[in-house]
Amino acid sequence: MSERVYIMPVWLRTWHWINAFLMLVLIVSGISLHFASPDNPFLLRFDIARILHNSSGITLAVGYVLFLAWNAHTGNWRHYVPKREGFVSGLLSQNRYVMSGLFSGDRPPVVPSPERKFNVLQQLTYLAVMYGAMPLLILTGLGFFFPDLFPREMFGVAGLLPIAVTHYVIGYLLVLFLLGHIYMGTMGVTPLAGFRMVITGWHVEGETTREEKPISTVLQAPIKAPVENMDRRKT
Repeated sequence: MSERVYIMPVWLRTWHWINAFLMLVLIVSGISLHFASPDNPFLLRFDIARILHNSSGITLAVGYVLFLAWNAHTGNWRHYVPKREGFVSGLLSQNRYVMSGLFSGDRPPVVPSPERKFNVLQQLTYLAVMYGAMPLLILTGLGFFFPDLFPREMFGVAGLLPIAVTHYVIGYLLVLFLLGHIYMGTMGVTPLAGFRMVITGWHVEGETTREEKPISTVLQAPIKAPVENMDRRKT
């Protein structure tokens, strides 16, 4: 029997998908800005990449400000802040689940609900990304737009160099987060359950279909099949 819980409102889902699209555009255009060449047909032309990167970056910054404002208005920000009580035990149990419990069919330590959407590991990750990495990415990106607002020299080198290095490093880390985020999205009760939740807003607990079996079932199912086939051949 499955249970449905409404987790993600329309505004959050809309921001999520727009943000994901903009991040992909920024990744492609950012790589093209660095390695664009007439001899490389797989990258965008430098002038096109610059326009796409700048426009997507500005749109991302505006969307982020709106996200912060609406997050504060709705109180959704509380879901990102871990509580002291049970912090260590929650972190240990979630790590144990990801490393072993997930593959043996154990129930997740934290099941998303309107009162608590994220486990401790998710809270720490999203807190670092949304309230740490994203502001740095946007501020350093603005540094390229308005270089006169920054000192001409920082730490004994040209003022834009530390800004550029920080921008590149944060961008690289966010790419890693995006890949991990997509992978973690497959760890629901079915491989597609997490993606459906971001589309519909509903988290489904305990739902399985013929096409989508739980990860633990998929991993364990083939074990006895070869033995049965061998027995049949002998007879």
